[in-house]
Amino acid sequence: MQNDHSGWGRKWPAPAKLNLMLRIVGRRPDGYHLLQTVFQFVELSDMISFYPSDNGLVTRLNTLVGVPEQDDLMVRAANLLKSETGCALGVKIEIDKHIPMGGGLGGGSSDAATVLVILNKLWDLNLSKETLMQLGLRLGADVPIFVYGHAAWAEGVGEKVVNIYPKEQWVVLIKPECHVNTAEIFSTNELTRDSESITISDFMAGQQRNDCLDVVCQKYPSVKRALAELSKYSEAKLTGTGACVFAQFDSEESAVRAFQSIAITEIGEVFLTKSVNESPLLFELGNEC
Repeated sequence: MQNDHSGWGRKWPAPAKLNLMLRIVGRRPDGYHLLQTVFQFVELSDMISFYPSDNGLVTRLNTLVGVPEQDDLMVRAANLLKSETGCALGVKIEIDKHIPMGGGLGGGSSDAATVLVILNKLWDLNLSKETLMQLGLRLGADVPIFVYGHAAWAEGVGEKVVNIYPKEQWVVLIKPECHVNTAEIFSTNELTRDSESITISDFMAGQQRNDCLDVVCQKYPSVKRALAELSKYSEAKLTGTGACVFAQFDSEESAVRAFQSIAITEIGEVFLTKSVNESPLLFELGNEC
């Protein structure tokens, strides 16, 4: 029997993230790149609902194009929780997808993190945040930051995190009509892999480059065009390896003007949102306490 929680059936956010900076400072013997990056969340979120299931199985209620149910990170996250804890309960998962897929915004990783965090609550598993982050790392490198739930300076392969407080601003996002292959970018010979390490103070003082930018623009002209279009209104940046590009604005009015102008260019999907240092998921959980 499922435990009685008000969290069943409600919509829980799985927010997108931005990489405000990305430096590649080395490489481990196993081939993984050593990074320095800054994660910040935006209010643009997938919304995930959980419904009790009496058969002990994890199922997805709706289809996602190109994502078979058994490969879905949400389903894998729930089954990982079951196998790690011996939980016999089941769940039916429904997602309302808003984050564009394949854009470098971390949608799939965020979905998995929301499943870990909320099922830990609904199933009364009482796992610590640190344990959930470790489980998340087994699903993908970006999952732990979404479990962590706060804007962070991250190092290593992204698993060493410390709170950071970049300015919260209005954001315009463009998802060009392409899907950047992250593995391809990280295996490209032209990629800078020996950037000098910087400090949080250096980042806050303005050192915010993305070492993947030049290679991505060379291989994906539509990303380069989106950056050029967005740069007409504010400094445009690439998040992760893309394909999404973004710009930050101090006022809602300037962000809305840029959004409305870009939206009619047919350069890709355009989104207007806000950056936040506390994950909308943790905000919702805090409001419930």
